[in-house]
Amino acid sequence: MYSVGLAYLLWLVSGFGAFGFHRFYLGKIPTGLLWMCTGGLGMVGSIYDFLTLPGQVREANIRNALFPRGNAGQVHGGGRWRNVSDGEARIVREKETVERTILRLAKQNKGIITASELALEANVSMDEAKKTLDTLVTKGFAELRVRKTGTLVYTLPELMDSDSPLEDF
Repeated sequence: MYSVGLAYLLWLVSGFGAFGFHRFYLGKIPTGLLWMCTGGLGMVGSIYDFLTLPGQVREANIRNALFPRGNAGQVHGGGRWRNVSDGEARIVREKETVERTILRLAKQNKGIITASELALEANVSMDEAKKTLDTLVTKGFAELRVRKTGTLVYTLPELMDSDSPLEDF
């Protein structure tokens, strides 16, 4: 956690912000170097920092909470922590599997999914989407039904609220 008091102290000892020590402390290395080379952008940037330093510390604490250093490879919310070229650790989303896309869509649609929805969301062909859904039916994870309009849909009963708009095929 970054401290507002320490940030202001570094601002003060760096020539009222002219050398940008407070920016280095908050992880803003490029602008810290800019402040150091330009005297805090001719002191205009230093004055700006004096007025906005509590918000900058809050942002740095949020950034640190979301992307802590040293967590490379840990799974987090569907992605993995990875070190990227600038040395920061960030969450990199991995490609979602077709099965996970099916579950996500079915949950969003109260247990109902069509092959065209799956093809669109998973970026697969209609044939592959239908084949995957048919495999779930043969394994007993899903059921093939027809809407009152005649549209074929696949249902995942455990994710359904009710099957009132459907009739058995």
